[in-house]
Amino acid sequence: MKKVQDHYFKKAKEQGFPARSVYKLKEAQEKYGFLGQGQRVIDLGASPGSWSKYTSGLMGSKGLMVAVDVQKFDIIADNVRILQKNVYDLQSADLKEFSPYFDVILSDMAPKTTGRKDVDHFRSIALAERALVLAGDLLRPGGTFFCKVFQGEDFAFFRDKCRKVFQSVRIFKPKSSRSESVEIFLLCTGKKY
Repeated sequence: MKKVQDHYFKKAKEQGFPARSVYKLKEAQEKYGFLGQGQRVIDLGASPGSWSKYTSGLMGSKGLMVAVDVQKFDIIADNVRILQKNVYDLQSADLKEFSPYFDVILSDMAPKTTGRKDVDHFRSIALAERALVLAGDLLRPGGTFFCKVFQGEDFAFFRDKCRKVFQSVRIFKPKSSRSESVEIFLLCTGKKY
């Protein structure tokens, strides 16, 4: 397993991405095709910037990416704006300064892990729920939400919350995720209102 992980890490560095996480998003994009030219996208938990860099290339010069993270980081792309802010302090109005609506919200947010799976799961769910609130406020009707969450006892409850807001909710486990990882992604499409 270590060789596979080294492969993704090395591949990311060779292709100019700061982290291996880019391949998780790339796999989802290749399977579902939810990112495209001219879109307005928010990337929550954007540091160190792999998802933002990958997505900005797909959006082209007419697209807009707002990359949000509590940590400072840099992305050099004309269509990317960086907002350094804690997601719990982030208001919809902060993002509406960039655009009145967005087509896609990505969330690769993860809590600082404690080693206790239950605690880490609940913290992950809290971040995902915050992202879902922002998605409800900021996505246009028909918009897409792609969110990482740790599996655990509240996963089904969170998935059901997503189903109230979106027409379709798919569970996605990328091949590039570590096999022992509890992370899983939800692809929520067709925002209802």
